[in-house]
Amino acid sequence: MTSVGPIRFDDVEALSAAANGAPGAWSVEAEIGQEMINRFAELTGDHQWLHVDVERCRTESPYRTTVAHGFLLLALIPGLNIPPPVEITGHKAVINVGAESLRFMRPVRSGARIHARMQLKSAERTDNGTRISYEIAMHVVGQRLPAVLFHMLVLLT
Repeated sequence: MTSVGPIRFDDVEALSAAANGAPGAWSVEAEIGQEMINRFAELTGDHQWLHVDVERCRTESPYRTTVAHGFLLLALIPGLNIPPPVEITGHKAVINVGAESLRFMRPVRSGARIHARMQLKSAERTDNGTRISYEIAMHVVGQRLPAVLFHMLVLLT
């Protein structure tokens, strides 16, 4: 649920006033299964044993099971359909222009369920549109502290 009414993408003053307000609602949940982790390892070539060797993890890993790749978690963000904290209207396109920061804070064990929510952090007028910064916090369901913190930048035109 959004905390303020709709704001036009080019109303930088109103967007800035809404920044750092309450985060939006939680996204849908997704299960991070071993098969998903294995497919990501095949796609990226990252076969580190902490991700794919279930037997070795049982005896040698501090987590006692495999854990998801950090970049797998990052790649899942679009599919979580995270509700925006503020409804922004009037733009034609939303363009991903990068990140201010990305931190993998806690491991996500195979079999865990994750969800995420976002907070509007800032809005800035540019020559090409309005650049928005969101903080996305991804959590293992039921855990208070985030597993991933991602400060995403988008351009609204």
